[in-house]
Amino acid sequence: MKVLTREIPFFVVVGAAATLCNYLGALGAQHLGAGPLLAGFLGYLSSVGVSYVGNSRLTFRRPVIHGPQFVRFSVISLSGLGLNLTLIFVGAHLLSWPLWLALVPVTLVVPAATFAMSKYWAFREPLAEAAG
Repeated sequence: MKVLTREIPFFVVVGAAATLCNYLGALGAQHLGAGPLLAGFLGYLSSVGVSYVGNSRLTFRRPVIHGPQFVRFSVISLSGLGLNLTLIFVGAHLLSWPLWLALVPVTLVVPAATFAMSKYWAFREPLAEAAG
């Protein structure tokens, strides 16, 4: 439990920093002439490194240079993006909710899911370390 009380606040801070990077990256790309979808995608790409390095070093205290870990992280990141878009589609299009309401499940489900997947899969301790 002690580990979780340290990890969760760092996960929130890293997530906020990555979100800010995403936001500023998207606005910057739009300012340079990118359309909304391309700007949004470029903003997302600009936030991935912040999220990976921050969660690797601060949240889960794992090495940054680790190929399999980065691949697992990338799968989780893209899954989070897909879950985000799916929840918005279901809420806004299928249930006809306003966007602000469709974003509520996104803000609750996506961070919780990506934290759990990150902790127990992407940044998990190798078996040799955990046993020693």
